[in-house]
Amino acid sequence: MNNNIEDFDTRFDKFVDYCLKSGQIDLNLYTEYDVKRGLRDSNGNGVLTGLTEISDVMGYKIENGRKMPDDGSLYYQGYNVKDLINGFKDRKFGFEETTYLLLFGELPTQSQLHEFLEIIGNWRELPGKFVRDVIMKATSEDMMNVLQKSVLTLYSYDENPNDISIKNVLNQSLHLIAQFPLISVYGYQAYRHYFLEKSLVIRHPKAELSTAENILRLLRPDGKYTELEAKVLDVALVLHADHGGGNNSTFTTRVVSSTGTDTYSTVAASLGSLKGPKHGGANLKVQQMFADIKEHVTDWTDEDALKDYLAKILHGETFDRAGLIYGIGHAVYTKSDPRCLILKEYAHKLSIEKGCEEEYALYERVEHLAKELIGNERHLFKMLCANVDFYSGFVYAMLGLPEELFTPIFAISRISGWSAHRIEELVNGGKIIRPAYKYVGTHKTYRALEDRS
Repeated sequence: MNNNIEDFDTRFDKFVDYCLKSGQIDLNLYTEYDVKRGLRDSNGNGVLTGLTEISDVMGYKIENGRKMPDDGSLYYQGYNVKDLINGFKDRKFGFEETTYLLLFGELPTQSQLHEFLEIIGNWRELPGKFVRDVIMKATSEDMMNVLQKSVLTLYSYDENPNDISIKNVLNQSLHLIAQFPLISVYGYQAYRHYFLEKSLVIRHPKAELSTAENILRLLRPDGKYTELEAKVLDVALVLHADHGGGNNSTFTTRVVSSTGTDTYSTVAASLGSLKGPKHGGANLKVQQMFADIKEHVTDWTDEDALKDYLAKILHGETFDRAGLIYGIGHAVYTKSDPRCLILKEYAHKLSIEKGCEEEYALYERVEHLAKELIGNERHLFKMLCANVDFYSGFVYAMLGLPEELFTPIFAISRISGWSAHRIEELVNGGKIIRPAYKYVGTHKTYRALEDRS
């Protein structure tokens, strides 16, 4: 039997080689045909593929026709996110209000917000025996797969799953926005029980609590949390709620929505995009990188030792050998990522409450040294800044969130933006999104099977 398996593996490796040979394209052809690889031009700018009023991402300014570095700005429906966060400071939570803004284009009045919170609170439940029949069966070690499976299964519980009228899509979207925290946390509790052999704790949500409060309450065995913990998580949710139409998962939402398919299929596709380590999984990479740094640099205050080790990471000599310092640099932002600046402020506050001030100082040192090191070694003309992923994983770790939930937390937030973009795509009745690919192979003459050598 073992010999047969080894023989099969050897034969299968040949097919792998065939794939590698067949799928390899001369990279020079991208330049020859002026192909915008990754839908970006030669300067790294995104190719314009659509219009939106939902959010605006600004990372530079134009002076005399030239792009110049500038402090980054992020706008939701025309409102600066900095102003939104500042406006929420006198109140406990802002994510639900942000969701309202993204979906309906304006900030709500007190009565509108109260009505909206009632809807979200009342819909913060899963149908029937869904937890037992879906989440607890065929449990997965990856919570993003739990989300995808659950979203696709919710199609079967919907009486009108294929109706893409705006009324029905809004109804489906609000249900998913309310349900994502439950699916994510219950999925983690099932994983923890079946894979880690821990006690199973399934707590019901409270309609009157915010999304951030419910996440912490459902996750923790005692259901307790501090006011600052809930506030910091709420801020993180606000900052991740949307980031323009060009990020990979939101563009996926627009592409799939343009086909006229159902909400559940669309959201499942967006989740698949967000799961990728180049997108939603980036903050986990930052955490893993810092764990590696701590293991090899014992004195966190020694900047020379830190710089030497960061150079090894950048040269691909250590950590994952990819030659990347994760969390540094962004496709659009130059001087600063506004989300990072805001989250960094709250990370500092939380580090004081948690007694993690030395670790916070380490993050600050690495941020400063990494930007300088990458700029010098790569001879970059574009300014570098830390992006939101640099501090988000640190914040989640201080909140006691397991790494398995880092990307699902992103999804819990981004489902608001996805829903807004899906509705905008449907309202404007656009054409199916279908970019072109240049064929660079050769046409061949067919030969009968017996004539092939």
